Amino acid sequence: MRYWWVNQNQTYRHEVSGGYLWSPKRKANQAANPFYDFMREVSPGDVIFSFSETLIRAIGIAASHAYEAPKPLEFKQTGAYWDKIGWRVDIRFHELRLPIKPSQHMGVLNPLLPKRYAPLQANGAGLQSVYLTRVPEKLAAALIDLLGAEAHDLVLGYRVAEELPIASAVGLIEWEEHALSVVQGDATLPDTQRQAIVLARRGQGLFKKRVMTIEHACRITGVNREEHLRASHCKPWRDATNEERLDGENGLLLTPSIDHLFDRGFIAFEDDGQVIVSPVAHAESLHRMGIQPGSPPKTGNFSIGQRRFLAYHRENVLLRSSFLDKL
Repeated sequence: MRYWWVNQNQTYRHEVSGGYLWSPKRKANQAANPFYDFMREVSPGDVIFSFSETLIRAIGIAASHAYEAPKPLEFKQTGAYWDKIGWRVDIRFHELRLPIKPSQHMGVLNPLLPKRYAPLQANGAGLQSVYLTRVPEKLAAALIDLLGAEAHDLVLGYRVAEELPIASAVGLIEWEEHALSVVQGDATLPDTQRQAIVLARRGQGLFKKRVMTIEHACRITGVNREEHLRASHCKPWRDATNEERLDGENGLLLTPSIDHLFDRGFIAFEDDGQVIVSPVAHAESLHRMGIQPGSPPKTGNFSIGQRRFLAYHRENVLLRSSFLDKL
């Protein structure tokens, strides 16, 4: 379990009632932003302190890992932001009966603020530039003590639960269904091409045949029987153009379980074939799937075209924030 702080002045009403956090992937100028990038490292069971209008008003328990999703519909008047893709985490929020104002407790909190990526200024005022940031355990313990029995019960209740049900990435499903409907309704596409693009979503058809001219087995398990393999997109089908959806160099042959890990960002690949394991991946599950998290395999080099798509995957799908390495 880890602890996080989210500033929700403008989004509190939507996110708390809707049960999620959502952020862009980058700033408007496309620069990296640690307070968006931290979304990639939230795990089910993590605790989120919700700060809005000078108060900690709610506590959330993460119910999913981060996943790609469009900007939520309720953030504007009409229509969904299908072209504005960011990070979303499903959260079970609990609004507090007795919220606290951190600025009234800075004698306790100030010495516990981290030197980098602090959620508050030294005087207890919020930081407009911060969306989501990590909370050190000592600071989290102090906040829980200040919030009292209600917070203790919420956090302890989830900590001792045998299993926290994980939400099903609703925003991702809605986005993929929308993208599929666009393809199916595109009268400019020949029927054969439309069908090929639809089948490519499931790693089958023409796309799989093209991938098989480059790849010959699952890079992790070594399985080489076609019927046991799926052609997995490096740049996900949901993100790609129609041309990219059928490009063989945008694919790897993977068994279904490894395809799941790759598609949801629990693993990735360096250009030389070194497997990258996300810090939020479940180690025991990876072990059972044939990946040793402490010594992931090196699977061989990729083509120049594959490297371009794999770079996209590392930047936009892999659940790992380079900013946390600096803490």
